[in-house]
Amino acid sequence: MLFEAPKLDHLELGVIGHIEDLKRSLKYAVQSPKRWPGLLRRALFARAIRASNSIEGFNVTVEDAIAAVEGDEPLDAAAADWQAVRGYRSAMTYVLQLAEDPHFKHSTDFLRSLHFMMTEYDLSKHPGRWRPGPIQVVDEAKREVVYRAPDAEVVPELMGELAASLNRPGDSTTSMVRAAMAHLNFVMIHPFSDGNGRMARCLQSLVLARAGTLAPEFSSIEEYLGRNTREYYDVLLRVGSGTWNPRRNARPWIRFCLTAHFRQATTILRRTRELQQIWDALEIEVKKRKLPERTILVLSDAASGLRVRNAAYRNVADISDQVATKDLKRLVDSGLLIASGDKKGRTYQAGELVKEIRSRFSEPHGVPDPFARKAQGPRRGKP
Repeated sequence: MLFEAPKLDHLELGVIGHIEDLKRSLKYAVQSPKRWPGLLRRALFARAIRASNSIEGFNVTVEDAIAAVEGDEPLDAAAADWQAVRGYRSAMTYVLQLAEDPHFKHSTDFLRSLHFMMTEYDLSKHPGRWRPGPIQVVDEAKREVVYRAPDAEVVPELMGELAASLNRPGDSTTSMVRAAMAHLNFVMIHPFSDGNGRMARCLQSLVLARAGTLAPEFSSIEEYLGRNTREYYDVLLRVGSGTWNPRRNARPWIRFCLTAHFRQATTILRRTRELQQIWDALEIEVKKRKLPERTILVLSDAASGLRVRNAAYRNVADISDQVATKDLKRLVDSGLLIASGDKKGRTYQAGELVKEIRSRFSEPHGVPDPFARKAQGPRRGKP
């Protein structure tokens, strides 16, 4: 027996309707013939990888997360953090490949393979194998056990049931709920010795990607979970209530995930508006200085607050090292970028004009709670 989704009430159905409206707007917004949607998609993928690992204590910069996405070397990441991020990158890249695979079926073998891909850098964690014994979740801040997973002997059966449930037909209106329940059941079963949180979030992203309502990078809520980790843990602990008990009410978790979808979609839609306006303004500056149009790509990254490297610019613009070096020098000479560091450690950041352009089009970041009653006024959360 697994946790079951509650029957949705009128508030939850209303929130789902609002989220679908946001997704339609987002789908329309990213159909621009210009190249900025590709930058946004790459950044979202990198932020999802970074956030999911940060929840487990593996911390890297956004720039290093982008480097992992592109197969480059990190600027700052410690060895253990970099291994975890690269493993997760591999698993999530596989998930993106499966998003449109008509032959894909969920199975326990698939889940174990995905876990191996994610954690193979540490064989002591039994990558790809069910945990051999009991496991418990400890709240490090309180130094107390907050959850005990079911016995190891029942893990294969429960995971088989979970895989079977995910293969049953569903419709797009319930995809967010199906994905949330996959996450909840996985993390409550806690089938592996390590990496259960990352696997649960990866599985949720896979279910969302398979629903196909948006490009997978635009559907994930991992970035939101990374920004709201305490609330994420709290709701899981409230639903779990100490031990494996699938009869408990999953409604708080469903509402938390729907709130995450609403806030993440609202945040991404804001970013599309900002990036479109920033791109247009940078296009004017590039033409004024008779710079190659491709340099808007690196300037957009810098306007987003990133430290840009030659390798990152080469990848996104699909140019040679020599051409990239020449372009970057011209951007520095024009004052649009500021260089720092030497040789392989050399990075480029936004100059004053690029910063001013970013500031000019910045919108407020607060996003209301979609479940808050109008009489209470909107509650603000981290976008």
